[in-house]
Amino acid sequence: MTFSNSRLKNSGGHRLFVFFLFLMAVMVMTGCGVYSFTGASISPEVKTISIDYFPNYASMVQPTLSQRFTEALRDKFTHETNLDLVESGGDLNLEGEITGYGVMPEAIQNNQQAALNRLTISVKVRFTNKYNESQNYESTFSRFQDYDSRRNLAEVENDLIDQINQQLVEDIFNKSVVNW
Repeated sequence: MTFSNSRLKNSGGHRLFVFFLFLMAVMVMTGCGVYSFTGASISPEVKTISIDYFPNYASMVQPTLSQRFTEALRDKFTHETNLDLVESGGDLNLEGEITGYGVMPEAIQNNQQAALNRLTISVKVRFTNKYNESQNYESTFSRFQDYDSRRNLAEVENDLIDQINQQLVEDIFNKSVVNW
């Protein structure tokens, strides 16, 4: 019985020691500003980000898309990094425009009717990092969502835009600050 009691004491002490080491590692990683649990890898000297309004230059214009996309992008960076959002001149800067917004039929059936329609949104992005120019890029991101062709776009448009915006913002965030 004495053996099992000392074994339990050692086991508890070992767990406490491992927990302490884990806690210290977390504090070191997040305290340096180099890594976060979102996967962002941001140099410690980078403190601010500016995200310009993304105007909609697509041939088919959805009136609220620019505002919704820009706000989603700003929210992602302010909630998942320690960066301060500034109006202009940030250490990191994102700018660009919405270049595509359209619906195309998908999954054509035997009767020449589309079973699905696909809403696609494309965004051109220019990213600059004033401390590390090798991370600067200019890219076009494009994402889509399919919906049942028996439904009117107006019925599903808001939900589809939210889903596509979320995917686009994640892609842009990853390319900008998740340097894997």
